[in-house]
Amino acid sequence: MQNNQIKSVYNEIFETYPKVELEDHIKKLIELDHFFPYNSTFYCLTNTANKRFDYVSRNFTACTGLSRNKMIADGMDFYWSLFHPEDIKLWLKSLQNLMAFTMNELDDDQRKRMNYTWNYRIKNGNGLYVNIIQNTTPLQFDETNKPIIGMAHYTVLNGEIQMDICASAKILNEHKEYETLYYENMSSANLLGVISNRERDIIRLIITKNTSEVIADKLNISVHTVNTHRRNILKKLNIDSTFELVNYFKNNPKLI
Repeated sequence: MQNNQIKSVYNEIFETYPKVELEDHIKKLIELDHFFPYNSTFYCLTNTANKRFDYVSRNFTACTGLSRNKMIADGMDFYWSLFHPEDIKLWLKSLQNLMAFTMNELDDDQRKRMNYTWNYRIKNGNGLYVNIIQNTTPLQFDETNKPIIGMAHYTVLNGEIQMDICASAKILNEHKEYETLYYENMSSANLLGVISNRERDIIRLIITKNTSEVIADKLNISVHTVNTHRRNILKKLNIDSTFELVNYFKNNPKLI
């Protein structure tokens, strides 16, 4: 998916009034950045109205090996160009679902107490993909109370760690504790459209330790057809063995 396609979907999600300015107290965050220590996290002030970063913390280059100046100058177009191609569709879907939940399920007061988390992979300065966990707290809202400026905190993890793309929304409750109101495993939800009903039948029988011969007898199909389905299932899920398949669905029982 090209950047202009991403921008089109992003514009639909965050369609808003363009003239949004930072509050004076937000600028204090920028002043504090000078005193924050270097670590494996960085933060940005995100502006979805103009698709730019109003500020990028100095930790950005240390965490990613990428140019902080380019991030500020080129905004979200530059950042989107770093995304792993396989993650873009699910990432955009997670934003759509989170915004729909926010605007349809929450009142104005609740929206001002929300915190959002999602994850994806980007290519770092060494040309390697790393995992990013993004946690965003809205700081300013447009005239319809849609969150438009946020403080986004990014944690960088090794790209070899396999992570499902997930999205969550939490509210700061009356006890000043964050309570989860919304959670969705986007990767798992996406599999529902990939795996056929017949393949699900076979997966259910595989994880209960039935052989191909027994599965063929139960489903009244040939052993050859069962084995073909098994190979297709492994390929679709990017899994190498039946052992991995069994463990995967034991950890994700809602998929079957």
